[in-house]
Amino acid sequence: MRLVGALCGALLLSACATARAPQETPGPGGPPSSSGPSQPATPSPGAYAPGNFSELRGWAQADHAAAFAAYRATCGVAKTPAEAEICRRARTYEQLDASVAKAFFEANFRLEPVPGEGVLTAYYAPEYTARLTRDAEYSAPVRPKPANHAELSGRVDRASIESAPATEVLAWMRPEELFFLQIQGSGVLTFPDGARVKALFAAHNDLPFSGIANPMRDRGLLRADNTSGEAIRAWLADHRGPEADAIMRLNRRYVWFRFEADDGLHPVGAAGVPLPPDHAIAVDLTRHRLGQLFWIDAEAPILTGAFPTYRNLAMALDTGGAIKGEVRADLYLGSGPEAGVEAGRVRHTLRMVRLVPRIGPDPTP
Repeated sequence: MRLVGALCGALLLSACATARAPQETPGPGGPPSSSGPSQPATPSPGAYAPGNFSELRGWAQADHAAAFAAYRATCGVAKTPAEAEICRRARTYEQLDASVAKAFFEANFRLEPVPGEGVLTAYYAPEYTARLTRDAEYSAPVRPKPANHAELSGRVDRASIESAPATEVLAWMRPEELFFLQIQGSGVLTFPDGARVKALFAAHNDLPFSGIANPMRDRGLLRADNTSGEAIRAWLADHRGPEADAIMRLNRRYVWFRFEADDGLHPVGAAGVPLPPDHAIAVDLTRHRLGQLFWIDAEAPILTGAFPTYRNLAMALDTGGAIKGEVRADLYLGSGPEAGVEAGRVRHTLRMVRLVPRIGPDPTP
């Protein structure tokens, strides 16, 4: 249940959430890890504590119609009676236009700022090509969960697994793309005849995830401001073989997969529903609950080519082992190469505001 293509640099830095897998590193499949880059630059000082919606930066410009559609489709995962009631109200409507959707959120929720600043990263659903037979380019086996997984768990690292003969193989991939797929935890594979399958997380070897961006920077392989996903992937592809293998094996975690038919849907997160692009986040479930609604306000990126800000409503629908902290989120951006390039550049200073249900009759216009 997690994914990549040009790959998220942020994922290489931190590993995401369930669209990656509940037991896997982040969630789809995570937070700044010790192997990640330095923290994003801190924006202007001062507490960010909006008391009403008009004080939310970017609120007036947000795509409220899209946010409402995403909320309506996924709000059934919420557990509290108040959240369930507002979800029921939302589902009495079909799609709302932007102004009515904006009024719906303002009437049914109040704001609760989450104290402090943290980090926003992003992830996506990758699409890769694959082969049923090995060749010089497609030389990395996609392996199923081994029968003796319990014996291997916590004892065998990536290098040992990759050095062992591939007795069972689901497909063959380019080594660097398989590496990215393992970071995300799932993706779609396309074969020369046009057949498509979903490669889904089956298990991992229970060793900690380690990002490779900082080691590549420290070794002079990449510039400090150019550790994005596409930069890392390009370097690994250009140095395919022992040199790239040595870098990838710095991450000792290894992921096994299973195949399912491609249903064309976005990946399912920890909440058990397909993730709506731009409106789903992975969070630390020791600090937040699945189904909670947040306003995310992210700026001050540290990676070259990044969008300057991300400000929109997002549901907590996923988690991940690398997502740690109260002000920490991993934003799902969708599928395919363009989403992958964008996700690989997201490393922004983050502020979060929780939307808490109001109690009372339905006030929606």
